[in-house]
Amino acid sequence: MTSSSSSGLARFNALAHDEVADVLHEICSSDAWVAALLASHPYATAADLLAEGDAATAALSGEELAEAMAGHPPIGRPEPGDPVSAREQRGMADASDALRAEMLELNLAYQERFGHVFLICATGATGEQMRDALRARAANTPERENAIVRTELGKINRIRLTRLLTEGE
Repeated sequence: MTSSSSSGLARFNALAHDEVADVLHEICSSDAWVAALLASHPYATAADLLAEGDAATAALSGEELAEAMAGHPPIGRPEPGDPVSAREQRGMADASDALRAEMLELNLAYQERFGHVFLICATGATGEQMRDALRARAANTPERENAIVRTELGKINRIRLTRLLTEGE
């Protein structure tokens, strides 16, 4: 990590308990994930924070994972006024109407099959790449898809934690 992440960590560590909880809930909406990270706050290093985030994601129960996924809007439909989901889904910003319509159809079919939103680490992905991943993953077994969702959530949480430590520098 860089010196900017060190100063970001210092800012994060200086926050009051309630402020830390609020910041962490913006990263992941799972109460269990937030509680796990709060339990180790303050952190000696940025690497310690990231490792705790990874461990907390890996430890989520099925219900806790569902709670975390509920905080993510469908791909192609970021929450209005939410700069985080808009930034993460930037690859869909210039998507054609045809691609947007296809993503809506695929998202609905995925949600019907698996009972939750299609979750992918969309940072840096094009609309076409997200569509292709959605098509491919729709054929997965629920067990396989659950494992992929957990991995994708871990990537998203790690990117968000890293951004927390480096923003404002």
